[in-house]
Amino acid sequence: MTVIWRWWTYWPAWSGYAAAAFSLLYGVLGLYWWAGGDGFPFAPVDPDHATGSILEGSRVEVVAPVIAAVGLLGAVVALVMTRRARPGRRSVGLVVLGWAMAGALVLIIPDYTLIMLVAFSPLLLVFAFTGVPGDQAGVGDILYWHRTNLTIIFVGGLLWAAATLAYRRRVRAACAHCGRRHGDDDGPSRQTLLRWGRWAVVVACLAPLPYEVTRVAWALGFPLGVTPDFLRMMQETPGMLSVGLGCAVASAAGGVLTHGLVGRWGEVYPRWIWFRAGKRVPPALAVVPASIVSVTIIPAGLMFLWTPEVRGTWALYLPSVFWIAWGIGLGVATVAYHLRRRGACRRCGLGQVSDRRVVGVGWPEVTV
Repeated sequence: MTVIWRWWTYWPAWSGYAAAAFSLLYGVLGLYWWAGGDGFPFAPVDPDHATGSILEGSRVEVVAPVIAAVGLLGAVVALVMTRRARPGRRSVGLVVLGWAMAGALVLIIPDYTLIMLVAFSPLLLVFAFTGVPGDQAGVGDILYWHRTNLTIIFVGGLLWAAATLAYRRRVRAACAHCGRRHGDDDGPSRQTLLRWGRWAVVVACLAPLPYEVTRVAWALGFPLGVTPDFLRMMQETPGMLSVGLGCAVASAAGGVLTHGLVGRWGEVYPRWIWFRAGKRVPPALAVVPASIVSVTIIPAGLMFLWTPEVRGTWALYLPSVFWIAWGIGLGVATVAYHLRRRGACRRCGLGQVSDRRVVGVGWPEVTV
């Protein structure tokens, strides 16, 4: 674990090379698929193994050469970004290309696969040993190639985001790990960040309400937003309503946890956690899971904007479109929480000493 952590702390140095390797791989695969090779991940397949990606069902002779060109060009751009950066028009262009690549790979091309993996990861781990209940032959019927490809693309997008962020910081002559520069202030005050975070938490908690209400209504037998025949079909499909209800409950529980990003109990363990009461909450304990949910829920919401098959009944797609606002709100709240608690950088030493000794922004100070 220590070796992995040390390796991760050097992400500004290796992320550009990793993004270049990813892009080169897909560039070569694009040429392979264009030449008639098997395994084109967006080819039309049976409905049971299709995804909700914007590229699903694409023609290989159209999309494969685009994948090849973008991948090979991206490999060159990523390698250029690993070199010493200087301010100028070229650096601005590289930053724009980098963020465009990251945005497309993380937010536009994927579908609900990532949030499904996050929500059902404990069950998938169990299924790997016990088998998948129902008609599926195994986990392979859930994580088939079209979905696995979207997961790989998502990870590649994260690599591009890290590479672009590191390059941008080098251009600004800032610390590659925290983004601070000598002579600059430490950004918005903690009170300002707390105020931004509160508004973002409101958005993150209200956005999933339509989804939660409709799924609970269906579980109780009310055809809210669907026809009675469609509700009857869901009732007759084993586990369908239970999964929807479980997702609604998980969403509501996540909303409660989201309040920790602006609440005192998100910085100091409350009394009811008796074995940690009064001690400081590690920022990563909130930042890491909240970041994962925020970046995986947005492509799931965007998917419903270009999935016409579900537009016959509003409750099947409209509540999920609000996931876009949910992800953005949660992301803003998470960034505000991180900036409020990050403290002095271990690499450059810039920044104020954080709440390692005193915590409680907006509340009476508590020594921990």
